[in-house]
Amino acid sequence: MIIAGTLLLPDTDSERPGVRLAQGWLRTEGGRIVEVHEGGLPASFDLGGDGHLISPGFIDTHMHLPQFDLIGAHGMSLLDWLDQVTFPNEARWADPDYALTMTERVIDQLLSVGTTSFVGYATVHHEATKRALDCCARRGLRAVVGQVLIDQEAPDSMLRDADECIAETELLLNDWPSHPEQRTPGNRVSTAVTPRFAITCSEGLLKAAGDLAKKHDAYIQTHLAEMLPELEAVAKLHGGPDYTSVYHRAGLLSPRTLLGHCIYLSDNERRLIAETSSVAAHCPTANSFLRSGTMNREQLSGAGITLSLGSDIGGGYERSMVRVARSMIEATLHAQCLAPSASESWWQATAGNADALGWPGTGRIQENAEADLVVIQPDIRWQTAHNPLGMVMFAWDDRWVNATVVNGEVAYSQ
Repeated sequence: MIIAGTLLLPDTDSERPGVRLAQGWLRTEGGRIVEVHEGGLPASFDLGGDGHLISPGFIDTHMHLPQFDLIGAHGMSLLDWLDQVTFPNEARWADPDYALTMTERVIDQLLSVGTTSFVGYATVHHEATKRALDCCARRGLRAVVGQVLIDQEAPDSMLRDADECIAETELLLNDWPSHPEQRTPGNRVSTAVTPRFAITCSEGLLKAAGDLAKKHDAYIQTHLAEMLPELEAVAKLHGGPDYTSVYHRAGLLSPRTLLGHCIYLSDNERRLIAETSSVAAHCPTANSFLRSGTMNREQLSGAGITLSLGSDIGGGYERSMVRVARSMIEATLHAQCLAPSASESWWQATAGNADALGWPGTGRIQENAEADLVVIQPDIRWQTAHNPLGMVMFAWDDRWVNATVVNGEVAYSQ
């Protein structure tokens, strides 16, 4: 397949990571980008053309598959929102057929806004999580999905026996391992050890989750320091010097750990996260929607913490990672920090997120990278703007997504 237009390429000359624009074309074969050419457009091509922006596929590092149907439940704090909205919706995944049908719908939505890879939470239901993993693999996405671990402080419909859910997670890890060499060729899906957060997990469950992740060198995803009442509840339930130390003593901090939110952290907590090379997933739209607070990205980055970006649907209300990246700029300005440019923000939603996840061959347009791409056709005069990428980002319209290519195949087309 030949795709032509204005290519969004890695900017290797900039002091800060970002992207640059160059007219040209690329060719894909066998799920990979095999050629990249800057210059004029070819005489014939399969996708794109003059006026089209060709971007790497977008990567979402923190979201909840069963929460796409509850976007917009406004006016509640985090803990009330979980009890009144989230848990009742997630209970529906007790029906595996419902979970499969919903995952199909979610993937359709993701592809329509250019998301080709994600890290996401399923629910406490084992069979539902299996169906979600199967669906992602069949649809060709690169994805990490975890069965949620909960054994306390939740409705009866969400509570599970700690030993049983750890055993079920290990079954998933055996079937959906983290490392490509352990998976069948072409399969880009793996599972994650997924303690929801310290409030809903006993100390024993957290420790067992840490041991299991270490045994399998697995991804870990959880939530950390999203709002102040959460910190107070964790201190009451677990003690310890701080929230992050609860995870650290359970063995849950590692280079494969994604910590959602990370708003309220002490100096010691930032040090722990940096020393363990854990990743802080910024979720700006969810933080503003639930009135949780604002992450200070500059403070975390200055402490040596790797940052990623996530939609956190359904606390987050934007499915498009371009809109989430725009919200990241606005949140940084609100925190009175040095705001990332449009170039840096686009990099974060693509190659930056890939790098945070340890995916060096994803999220970029270069030879031998995975052929996950978005063909965008803006209906504004963006190419002659003072800041073309800034115009596209701040004027973004999801209807501009003309086609989404996943693993070298057109997975969505208008």
